[in-house]
Amino acid sequence: MQEAFAPGRPPFELSEVSARVGAERTAFALRWIRPGMRVLDLGCGTGVTTHGLASAADELRVVGVDHVPGPVGESAGYAVGSSIVDFVAGSEYALPLPEGGIDLAFAHGLFETVSRPDAVLAELWRVLRPGGVLALSTPDWSRAKLRPKTANVVAALRGYYLLRRRDGGDPFAGRGIAAAVASAGFGNVREHVRHRADLTYRELSREVENGLIAGLESAGADHPQLASAARSAWVWSRGGDGQFSQCWVDVVANR
Repeated sequence: MQEAFAPGRPPFELSEVSARVGAERTAFALRWIRPGMRVLDLGCGTGVTTHGLASAADELRVVGVDHVPGPVGESAGYAVGSSIVDFVAGSEYALPLPEGGIDLAFAHGLFETVSRPDAVLAELWRVLRPGGVLALSTPDWSRAKLRPKTANVVAALRGYYLLRRRDGGDPFAGRGIAAAVASAGFGNVREHVRHRADLTYRELSREVENGLIAGLESAGADHPQLASAARSAWVWSRGGDGQFSQCWVDVVANR
């Protein structure tokens, strides 16, 4: 679900559904937030998780950063209760923030999309204060639950994973994120695995089908595999209902 913030409108005017999504996605990190903290939401997208973080305590200063302004745009000084929210455009590889200025850095659904997770973790280390908290939530598609998981579902997802890797990401990033955080120098690394139904089975089938169709437009040597996967996704999306829950790996650590 996309939530756009029009210029001049406070970005905390979310729908009830979006507010609930933001609360669900940030829930594992909220226990570490204290009044007055400086909080980073990296890869904030439409700002749904930013709102969830800003609602966690009083007098927070929350900044949402994404590599393109997108539907959020660049805006400053909006209030969520007694907390202040800013949105800025910036790269996860070169954050537009000073060293040691953040108390808690949060990222949801980011690390499966980046080609150099070690470089992103180095930037998060740089902007966190000593003792600051890192809170990441990353999917692991290898542990996603799908029922039924037919031959067409398996083939379609195989092509979908190929697209993710072609774009520089890793659909299975969640299974190695805790080790990557520890290798980056963070301490007291804690990992928790949970499953969450972000999409219905049918919604996932359509997302995979649309992604594969779009990917065919720029396909090279992988065109035959993607075309075959797209045909499997077409069959899947027109089949019966099922169940889907994504595996999310939540990691909390300290600088």
